[in-house]
Amino acid sequence: MKTLLSGLLASTMILAATSGTMAQNKPLKLGAILDMSGLYADITGPGSETAAKMAAEDFGGEVLGRKIEIVAADHLNKADLSANIARDMLDNQGVEAIVDVAASATALAASEIARARNKIIMFNGPGSIRLSNEACGPYTVHYVFDTYAQANVTGLATVKNGLDTWFFLTADYAFGQDLEKDTTAVVTKAGGKVLGSVKHPLNTADFSSFLLQAQSSKAKVVGLANAGGDTITAIKQAAEFGLTKSGGQKLSPLLAFISDIDSVGLDTAQGLILAEAFYWDLNDETRAFTKRFQERNKGRAPTSAQAGVYSSVLHYLKAVKAAGTTDSAAVMKLMKETPINDMFAKNGKIREDGRMVHDFYLFEVKKPSESKGRWDYYKLLATVPADQAFQPLEASRCPLVKK
Repeated sequence: MKTLLSGLLASTMILAATSGTMAQNKPLKLGAILDMSGLYADITGPGSETAAKMAAEDFGGEVLGRKIEIVAADHLNKADLSANIARDMLDNQGVEAIVDVAASATALAASEIARARNKIIMFNGPGSIRLSNEACGPYTVHYVFDTYAQANVTGLATVKNGLDTWFFLTADYAFGQDLEKDTTAVVTKAGGKVLGSVKHPLNTADFSSFLLQAQSSKAKVVGLANAGGDTITAIKQAAEFGLTKSGGQKLSPLLAFISDIDSVGLDTAQGLILAEAFYWDLNDETRAFTKRFQERNKGRAPTSAQAGVYSSVLHYLKAVKAAGTTDSAAVMKLMKETPINDMFAKNGKIREDGRMVHDFYLFEVKKPSESKGRWDYYKLLATVPADQAFQPLEASRCPLVKK
C-alpha cells in the first residue's frame, strides 16, 4: 500500500511538472487588430503586422522560454467585429496583449473587452483622446498620437501664421468629432474663430457638397478632421474643385500620414502643413529602421502608426523579460517606470493615464522640385516637446489620475 501511494505521489508530481513546462513553452501571443483592407490599410494594415513581427525578431524571437507569435486579424472597420476579435483572441487563442486596433470606434470597442479581462492593450493607429481620458484603463496605453496633440501642434501653428478663421470637414464618428472639438479649442484659445463645420460619413466618395459649404464660409483654413482614405479623397477633390487656387483657402489635414501624401502626390499635396509623431528621414536610426522595413513591405516607408507598433511591442517584451512574467500588473508597472529610447521616441514615458508622451514634429510638404524621390516628402519646421504637444496630466479626465 505504501509503495502504491509513493508511486501515485511521484506520478502526480511528474504530471504537475510536465504541465508547468508545457504552459511555460506555450507561445507568447500578441494580437494585432488591424484594418487590412479598408481606408486605413496603408496606415496600419500589413505594415503594422510587419512592424510587430520585426520587433519580435529583433528582441530575439522568444521571451521567458516562450516563442513570440504575432496573431493578426482584420476588423473591417466594424466596432462589433473588433470587440468579437478581441474577445476571441483573449478567451480562446491565448493572446497575452493586443496592439494597434486601427481607428477609434474599433479601438474603444476592443478596449472594453481587454479591460474586463485585465489585459494590456496598446493603441497605435487610433487617435481619439477618449482612449486616455474617459475610456482609460490600468492596462491601456495610447502610444503614437491623439486628437489633442494633432490639434495642438497643427492648429496653433496655423493661427500664429495669420490663418485664424476655420471651417471643418469632419468624419462623423468618435475620432473626427474629437479632432474637431480639440482643434476648435486650440484655435479659439489662440484668438482665431471657427466659422462652421459639416460632418461626412466614413469612407465618403464624393466631397463636392461639403467642399461647397467650406468654400462659401470664406474661412482661411479648411480643416480636415478625418483620416486615411477620407483625407486622400478630400485633398484630391479640393484640388479639382480649385478650393485653394481660386478661393485662396488653405487646406489643413489635421491627421495625415506619409502614406496619404504618397497617394495624393506632391503636385497636389505641396505646401500642406501637418503634424506627425514620426518621419523616416529624421536621423540615422529612423533611416536604418526604414531600410529594413522597406525590404519587407514592398518598398513602402513606415507610417508613424507602424513605427509605433514596432516600438510598443519592443517596449512590452522588454518589460515582460524584466518582470519575469506576463502578469499585466507587473508588466505595466515596468512599462510605466521605464523610459522609451529607440528609433521612435527619446525619453518617451507612459503616464498614469496611459498616454505615452514624446516629442512631436511639424512638417511642410515639399514641392516636387525639392524632393529627391519617393518618400522624400517632408521639411521639418519645428520639433514640439512632449510637454507642449500632449494634453497636460492635470487636465486629464481619466479616473486613474490622482488630483
